[in-house]
Amino acid sequence: MNDIYTTQISESIASLFSNMEQRISVEDMQRVRDAYTLAAEAHKEQRRKTGEPYIIHPIAVARIVAEELELGANPVIAAFLHDVVEDTDYTIEDIRERFGDDVAFLVGVVTKQKKEKYEQSKQVDNYRQILASVQYDVRAILIKLADRLHNMRTLDSMRPDKQMKIAGETDYFYAPLANRLGLYHIKSELENLSFRYRCPREYAEIDKLICNEKDSNAINLRGFIDKLEGILNTGNIRIEVCYRTPYSIWRKMQAAGCDYYHTDGRYYIRLVYGCMHIPEVSEDETTKTFLRILKSNAHFEKTSALHIYAQLTDAFKERPGSVANYIDNPKENGYQSFHVKLLSDQGVWEEVHISSERMVRASHLGCAAERTEENVAQWLEKFKSVLLDVAFHNKDMDYMDGVTASFYNDDIMVFTPKGKGVILPKGATALDFAYEIHSKIGLHAVYARINGKLMSVKTVLHRGDCVEIGTDENSRPDTDWIDHVLTYKAKRHLRSYLSTVSSIQYKRCPHCHPLPEDEVIGFKGTDGGITLHKRNCQTAIRIASQHGDSIVAVEFEENDKFLYPVRVQVRSVDRYHLLSDLIECITERLHLSINKLTTETIDRIAISSIDFDVHSAGELEAAIKLISTIKGVDEVYRVNIEN
Repeated sequence: MNDIYTTQISESIASLFSNMEQRISVEDMQRVRDAYTLAAEAHKEQRRKTGEPYIIHPIAVARIVAEELELGANPVIAAFLHDVVEDTDYTIEDIRERFGDDVAFLVGVVTKQKKEKYEQSKQVDNYRQILASVQYDVRAILIKLADRLHNMRTLDSMRPDKQMKIAGETDYFYAPLANRLGLYHIKSELENLSFRYRCPREYAEIDKLICNEKDSNAINLRGFIDKLEGILNTGNIRIEVCYRTPYSIWRKMQAAGCDYYHTDGRYYIRLVYGCMHIPEVSEDETTKTFLRILKSNAHFEKTSALHIYAQLTDAFKERPGSVANYIDNPKENGYQSFHVKLLSDQGVWEEVHISSERMVRASHLGCAAERTEENVAQWLEKFKSVLLDVAFHNKDMDYMDGVTASFYNDDIMVFTPKGKGVILPKGATALDFAYEIHSKIGLHAVYARINGKLMSVKTVLHRGDCVEIGTDENSRPDTDWIDHVLTYKAKRHLRSYLSTVSSIQYKRCPHCHPLPEDEVIGFKGTDGGITLHKRNCQTAIRIASQHGDSIVAVEFEENDKFLYPVRVQVRSVDRYHLLSDLIECITERLHLSINKLTTETIDRIAISSIDFDVHSAGELEAAIKLISTIKGVDEVYRVNIEN
């Protein structure tokens, strides 16, 4: 073996063993050493695409598991052995015999199963296998993420097509999964590496701009930080400047539709605090007890953050509405911090994150940081229940789309009028909120009140919104609602409802807008679909003269589940209560809903345009006749609604 590789392997193994010896028993340490010996033996003849010994990869994965995720002996052992069953003659039973059931389970989960036929694809079946493991233990997913992270860090050696495949998988599945597990730094690195290999030119351009800004902005930032240090007791506060990755900035550019220099939040300043000093107090036992409790739980973290915030806003102008309190309202992945924007002496709104040491550690380790905490347990339970739900309803909806819709988005927290928090993906609408509360509320939703203001149920929600849904037992979902929801739960219920509604067999001409009971003719298109036209439609006449063989006989019958928009023009002699009578005629006497009404009076002649929905041409004709009987109405006729 090349001396360079020998030295690299020796140094890596020494670092890993040194890390583990401080945290595990002598017996477990021997098992870790034995696992490395087995992996080295199993992979001794194998090479990576770079030409380096294959064992370098299992060592690197084990180091990520041990040093970056701080997991215990069995996950590290499984990391050493994660490719042994897949790539060598060793079996899961060999692993079980040497290292026990737990290690065998972990290795089994991260070993891709070979099948003659895959349900959807090898990749999707692999995702399913990984996700299913969370029902038993989240450690298997963490090992798989470590495996993917090292593969991404060494993707240079792959062909461009392989780079695109692996980067695509990473961006679609692994990075969002890391985000939902609270592994912010792994998520960020995976996204950024994926972007680097998918779009190398764009990545390089943004990376260069970041480097240039670091140089050009260094003096101004130094002045801002010096002022922060002068205000705060920095003996136990660490100040860091954190530039966001090229991918993160690219995503902001796309969302805002702007260039690099007009993108907000390209970097932020993080203030990391430990235990802050509490002044001496009297010997009063009640006070002492209170302070002990304060220091020992999250209340002290919040108090410390607010104390820092108060000091900063005494010295700096705070941007109105810029505070984001993730301490009281953590993101669903567990992220906590206190964000605010402050005006620097250079007239720049500087983004400041106030975080405790524990919060920073949690953002690195995510669910691996404190796996026994209640919030992690709740998250895992939700993960399990949704996975089972998705699997059960897989007939109606793509499995991965269901999973990604449920877990792989940044989240926001909104509130019911009673103050109950509801976590939804960023970009979710009031409809998502309605279905999250209860499927019946979604089914009968009519309107939303967002922060007290009447809004459409399709309105996109923002963090902190207070949402109330108005319902009507007679109301049902519109067919386009499926395009205005993000969550798996809302999509599933809407798909289920829409599947019970008979679909329209025909397309309608966008010029003549035929209705059921009109005299119609159909034309069969190249895609096999049939388009209906009125028989007097000029488009139909032209098609018939050129493509007569495409004409088909059709029956366009009324269906009480379908309504069609129509517009009528009404000419009347203007008088008191004319508009009220028109509305009363359509809504009260005909029981039809008005979608739009405009009216204009010129020299006492009122011309009104009314849009409403009907089931058929006969219903429209009855409406026209009834409107004609209104006092003062001279003429009523149908006009086309232009698309």
